[in-house]
This record gives sequence, structure tokens and C-alpha cells, in this order.
Amino acid sequence: MSQTLKYLQEILAIPSPTGFTKEVQEYLLATTKKFGFPVKHTEKGLVIVTVKGKDDEHQRMVTAHVDTLGAMVRAVKPSGRLKLAQIGGYPWNMIEGENCLVHTADGKKIGGTILIHQTSCHVYKDAGTAERNQDNMEVRLDEKVTNEAETRALGIEVGDFVSFDPRTLITEKGFVKSRFLDDKASAAILLDILDRIHSEKIELPYTTHFAFSVYEEVGHGCNSSIPEKVVEFLACDMGAMGDDQQTDEYTVSICAKDSSGPYHYAFRQKLVNLAKEKKIPYRVDIYPYYGSDASAAMNAGAEIKHALLGAGIESSHSYERTNKESIDATEALVMAYLESPLVED
Repeated sequence: MSQTLKYLQEILAIPSPTGFTKEVQEYLLATTKKFGFPVKHTEKGLVIVTVKGKDDEHQRMVTAHVDTLGAMVRAVKPSGRLKLAQIGGYPWNMIEGENCLVHTADGKKIGGTILIHQTSCHVYKDAGTAERNQDNMEVRLDEKVTNEAETRALGIEVGDFVSFDPRTLITEKGFVKSRFLDDKASAAILLDILDRIHSEKIELPYTTHFAFSVYEEVGHGCNSSIPEKVVEFLACDMGAMGDDQQTDEYTVSICAKDSSGPYHYAFRQKLVNLAKEKKIPYRVDIYPYYGSDASAAMNAGAEIKHALLGAGIESSHSYERTNKESIDATEALVMAYLESPLVED
């Protein structure tokens, strides 16, 4: 995992809420073109890197998504503060107190903080109990504005994107704390694997497409760009942690089922057997409220075997955390899979 944390820090620093991913696409294009493999940039915004393998008739696709949760300006309030519309799925309390940037149509970035309207406990009796929802949450801008006209004079309008500060921190104990480890941790892993394939001149057994999708958080992912010869689709996303979950921050999590249904059994078992064979620490788990690029592909009618794995992520869709050990284990299993034979039913 020589460069994974470097790639992770770089990609986390780029705001990329779903629908506002041009800058992260440009980063991916510039970075992956250095590896010398063919790179496709689709109309939808996907970046797909193709590594030709010994067998070009049976192909694989491995994905990670770089779009994140975020928001849009829903309205400019009479007070000059902003009302928000959510991008992606999260409870409002998950972003309370978060610093943010408003991205205006003319390219300005205006800072602010997301707060509940009844934010002062010295004024509002219900500051702690008021429902956190679209009507009560607002952006306090870091500008001298006191009314709607002054805010609009900054260039802020309805439909402007709002990104959240990732607050990335890597500790001496190997913990990685940041928003958007879902799914930029997996994107960094795939970048490092591509780097290694290039620098170590690794020949894969099958032509493999590394796809970075930009619409996963809203459900339709990269299912429109699966090459015809792809027979196996591995989504690299995140392992969900919580009550009744096996997943932790120190192993790779292999998903047996999410809210879309079971993943391909033989494919899942192949990943388990590879982990055992390579002595890679792993957990098998069910994610009850979850979907992935692979499940989106299946819902779109793709004729493929599909599987899902990822690093264990604590506090998903909030201020997330994982550990370098989990990232290492995930990368090791993805690499073991890429160098293995096709799944047998």
C-alpha cells in the first residue's frame, strides 16, 4: 500500500458531491493517464481505465465511486442564511455543526457552517430538542450578510452546490478519520493497484476495467458503461459497522447481502477462500440499508456475477473512521482477486 494514503488524502481534499464532480474527474484523468493504460471518460462522467490481460474474451470490472454526500441551495432566507436540499441519504443531524463551502455558478467558494436555526441555547428553549430537518437547518455564511439581497449579491443562487469539510486526519495509531471514506478509500485503493500494475509490470489474467463512478450516492452508479465482455463485477465500497455487524476497522468486509438482495454466492465464497488462502483478515456481513454500484448494475439488468467488499467504516455517512489495517486488507484481497481465475459456479 505504498501510495494509497497519499492518493486518499489528495482525493478527499477535492469537493465532489454527486452532480458536482468535474474537479475529481479531472484529477482521476490526470493521475491515471500517468500509468499508461487506455482511459475512457464517458458522457456521464465515469473514468474507466482498462488494463488488458492475457484473456481478452472474458473480462472483469472493478469499481469505486468518488461522488459524495452533499447539498444544494434550496432557498435564500430573508435573514440571508441558506436553506438546503440534500444530495444522498443522511439524517440532518449528521451534518450539524459542519463547515461547508457554497460553490457559486461563477466559480467562487464561499464558506459557512451548517446549523439548526434555533442554535443558541441562551435564546431558544428548544435548541436541543427541535427537529433537525430541511425547514430548521440552515447555512450561516462567513460573510457580512443580514438579508436575502446581500446574500444574492455574493452570487449565491438556488441550485448552487454545497460541499462539506472532510476534516481528514490520520493518527499515529493508523486511524483515518474523515468524511467521505465512503467511498474515496476504495478509490485510493484502486489508484494504488493501478500504480502497482504499471510500475511492477504485472500482467493480469483477464482484461480488467477499473471504473470510477460519480453517481453512486443517488443510486444509478456506472451501470450504463459495462463493456459487453464483462462477466464479473466487483464493487469496492465500504463495510458497514454497528449492532449485529461482524465488520470492524481492521479487516476487509465481504458483503453477503444488502437491501438489494444477496450477492452472487460463488463469487462471495471465492473472495472468502482467497482471504483464507492469502491469510487476509476478513469478515462476512449483511448490510441492511445499503446499495452499491454492483447492485445498481443488477437492477439495470446486467448479465454478470456481482460481489461487494470494502474496508470497515465506522459511522458511515457521518464523520467516518477506518484504520490502515482495514485498507491494507481490502487492497490485498482486491489484488488477490485480480490475479485469480474466474469464478466457478
